[in-house]
Amino acid sequence: MIRTMLLALAVAAAATACAPKGATPAPVPPDRQGTQPGALPAPMPYEASRAIDQADAGKTIELSLGATFVVQLVGVPTAGYLWKPVDPPAFLKVGPVTGGPTSAAQKQPGFTGGNHWEVFQFTADKPGKAKLRFEQRRPWESSEPPADTFEVTIVVK
Repeated sequence: MIRTMLLALAVAAAATACAPKGATPAPVPPDRQGTQPGALPAPMPYEASRAIDQADAGKTIELSLGATFVVQLVGVPTAGYLWKPVDPPAFLKVGPVTGGPTSAAQKQPGFTGGNHWEVFQFTADKPGKAKLRFEQRRPWESSEPPADTFEVTIVVK
């Protein structure tokens, strides 16, 4: 009897902890990033001359030929939601991806979950103009619509 009750409680707790299908934990809004106590900035590779983030969504970004830049997005990789560039323009050379915590609390022993920075590096290899689009999704749910999208237009002169 006690085992059955404990099992029922465990199942109920697990069901409560699981988000409904398609639900995404909300990332820190761009206007709140850096304003929360203990907020950490996104990692910035030393070779990058420009950072693009959620505040730039929908904008046109002009870059010089050879410029290295990063796209900094807040994701929830601990829940399986990863950002990924979708068919990046051929005139951009895709570089390494880095990431890090968005809060100093995430560096404490035993801390789990939360939002994380996902930082994508690119180099403007050739002149061109095109949209640079990202989708956030769980890789194993490829038939589902993305949980979120991000897009900017890149112009390299």
